[in-house]
Amino acid sequence: MDSKKEDCRPAPPPALLQALFDSLKDPVVFVDTNHVIRYLNRRAVRQYRAGVRLLNRSLLDCHNEKSRQVIRETLRALEAGEEERLIHALPRKRLYMRAVRDADGRLLGYYERFEYLTTAAEDGNHGDGEMA
Repeated sequence: MDSKKEDCRPAPPPALLQALFDSLKDPVVFVDTNHVIRYLNRRAVRQYRAGVRLLNRSLLDCHNEKSRQVIRETLRALEAGEEERLIHALPRKRLYMRAVRDADGRLLGYYERFEYLTTAAEDGNHGDGEMA
């Protein structure tokens, strides 16, 4: 089925998207297909020393050669259709690169997605995880 026909939702207002991304506890860094940083949410601005000065700079300039190679390889995989790739895993934290595509499926760029592995007691969740 044609995904364009299925998705008839109106575009959310930019202010709503900004508020949504700024409400996240984890940093969000969106990078275009030329590896240029185009967006940082509020948490990313606070986390990275250069903050907003990172905008319009190459993500590759912020990493060592080994990491640059991983980023380049991952972009090639995203261009080939992969949606997400695990980049780095520690016992309690994982970092993924995730594709961002337009309505026609064209790759616009990618973002870094963090996943923190905690127990229910650590994150304050004492329920069964179901929504009411």
